Amino acid sequence: MQIRAVVRGVGHYLPERIVPNSEFEETLDTSDEWIKARSGIERRHFAAEGETTSDLAVAAANAALKDAGLSADDMDAIIVATSTADLTFPSVATMVQAGLNMQRGFAYDVQAVCAGFIFALSSANAQILSGQAKRIMVIGAETFSRLMDWSDRSTCVLFGDGAGALILEAQEASGSTADRGILSVDLNSDGRHRDILYVDGGVSTHTTGHLRMQGKEVFRHAVEKLAITAQAAMDQAGVTADDIDWVVPHQANLRIIKGTAKKMGISTERVVITVQDHGNTSAASIPLALSVAKANGQLKENHLVVTEAIGGGLAWGAIVLRW
Repeated sequence: MQIRAVVRGVGHYLPERIVPNSEFEETLDTSDEWIKARSGIERRHFAAEGETTSDLAVAAANAALKDAGLSADDMDAIIVATSTADLTFPSVATMVQAGLNMQRGFAYDVQAVCAGFIFALSSANAQILSGQAKRIMVIGAETFSRLMDWSDRSTCVLFGDGAGALILEAQEASGSTADRGILSVDLNSDGRHRDILYVDGGVSTHTTGHLRMQGKEVFRHAVEKLAITAQAAMDQAGVTADDIDWVVPHQANLRIIKGTAKKMGISTERVVITVQDHGNTSAASIPLALSVAKANGQLKENHLVVTEAIGGGLAWGAIVLRW
């Protein structure tokens, strides 16, 4: 027998304001057709004035707790993946802990940009396998609309705000690929590619900054690296592409999603796609997609899932899990 980190519940939250592509036509030299053709995005959600990343995270956390039939004090830890924290410190995770009135355990943030949720899920898995925690809430939450340069039509139309939360729980298992829970993790980073996706500001430079991206370079790296990390995670788990029920990728760009699936030898019918409705919500995109897929009846117990993401750093990785 061995311990697996099994998904117990999932939930998400999207801000009320929906921004269709047509809204950008008023201020930019762009069009709904151009944005859809380039990215597959049709609309996204923007946080309201005064609505923070921790607000979004708390709402998603409450939805996940309800789905799991648990309370905040059933959690041993909260890990939040975000690049858009409310404050320089303290962490968003401690704010979520307070927002849930959780008076035990520990909480911290992980920053790996769009790959953040994969890295956070990996950390939670390791802590569960080590016996440090039995139940961990892993949240991806972002307000990327606060980082946009609204004069840069190549980036500002791509991103949105949102949050998704997932609860992992330690459960005994047989140690086979039939087990529910996380079966494998593959993580990677390469700091030499910093300049193709970054924010040109930060605490030690005394500015907030805006997101900057070399789109063609990001696309080239993304399709190649996502397919490789997904294959590495599948090899480690002892499963093949034919065994996979669902690919749940980071929702950055429809062309990247389709290109990666093709390289993996998996048809798009087995890919959960939400980018058209949410845009790129960075670390929130995978838990958002998982929650939506479960709510839609796509994702069911015992389905085998591979989820992968790449973000600034560059940082990228994949996880294979049985739902």
